[in-house]
Order: sequence, then C-alpha cells, then structure tokens
Amino acid sequence: MNENEIIDTYKTIDQPSIEVLFKDKNSKFFGYAIPVTSEDEIKEHLAELKKQHFSARHWCYAFQIGTETKYHRANDDGEPNNSAGMPIYGQIQSFEVTNVLVVVVRYFGGVKLGVSGLINAYKTTAQMALEECEIIEKTIDKHFLVNFDYKNMNKVMRVIKEKNISIVNQKMELACEIEIATRKKNAEEIFNIFNTLFEVSIKEKEDL
Repeated sequence: MNENEIIDTYKTIDQPSIEVLFKDKNSKFFGYAIPVTSEDEIKEHLAELKKQHFSARHWCYAFQIGTETKYHRANDDGEPNNSAGMPIYGQIQSFEVTNVLVVVVRYFGGVKLGVSGLINAYKTTAQMALEECEIIEKTIDKHFLVNFDYKNMNKVMRVIKEKNISIVNQKMELACEIEIATRKKNAEEIFNIFNTLFEVSIKEKEDL
C-alpha cells in the first residue's frame, strides 16, 4: 500500500451479539459484544448487565472506541491481573474492530481455574461473542458546509450529483447552506471543486 494512501474505512459490528455461554469446571462465562461510540454508552450497558446478572462474581470487559484515533481499556474486575480484560481486548484486536464493547460475566463454580484457565475462558467467550456479530465496514467521512445564493443552486447540485456526495442537512432560502459528507480520501478534491466555484463558499464543519 502506498505510504501516502489515506485509510478511510474501519470495521465495527452492526448489532449486539446474542448471549453466548462458555463453561469450565462449573464456572459459567456469559459473553456479549455490543456496538458503542462513547464511554457513557459503555457505562449504561455495564450497569444493565450488572442488573441482569446481579448474583455473578465478575463483570470483566474491554472496549475500543474511535476511528482515526482509537482509545481502549481493559478491566479485570477482581480477577488476577491481565487474566480477563486483556484476553478480551486481544479478541477485539484479532477481529480488527472498533466502537465495540465486549463484556464477559463470570459465575464462579467453586473450582479455581488458575491464571491460564482464566485467560483461556475469557478469550474464548469474547471470541464466541464476536463470532456471533456481523462485522461491517464503514467509511470515515469529512463534513463540509457549502454556502451560496439560491441562484447558484444548480451548479452546486450538479457537483453533488456528479461526485455522488451525501447531503446531511440543507437550508434552502435566499441564502442556502448544505451540509455534505464525503469519504476522507475524496475530501480534498471535493473541497477544491467547491472552493473554485464562483459565488460559492465551503468550509470544514467543526466537530460539535
């Protein structure tokens, strides 16, 4: 791949997985993979699972969020260091997905599994949960605001149609504003086209 080639896609999961179950020496491990985009969502899902499995011993998890810059965390929730959260995170890496939370809930069965047994149980349950998901590819889009007078509508719309650009929002009055989205790798070309149109202005939309 060309060093300067812009990566503008990422993989994620479309829907939450069904509940999966892995058993080892009477311990039960319930696994869940859930699409998320923020830590607030993650907290809500964890709180829900703690309610659902209120008598479990451990609620271990890992997540990765973000597209261009990714952020992850792994939590052992009382299990020995790196025996739960990191094996779960390893599966997120292995499936190459982001914007995902994987939770494994453990009911202790009275027999200790040892660190290697725990690593295997958490890794396997996370893998089973992710295997239940449909993995989809999404594009990283740049959003621009295009401003123009109503009389220039046709030439703006022609570019949008020719270049197959998505319209996110539009305000059509005497002074018009259209919010458009285009794949990151096409962003510079699209910006330049609108920038050279007479009586049309374009600017990148700031993240809110």
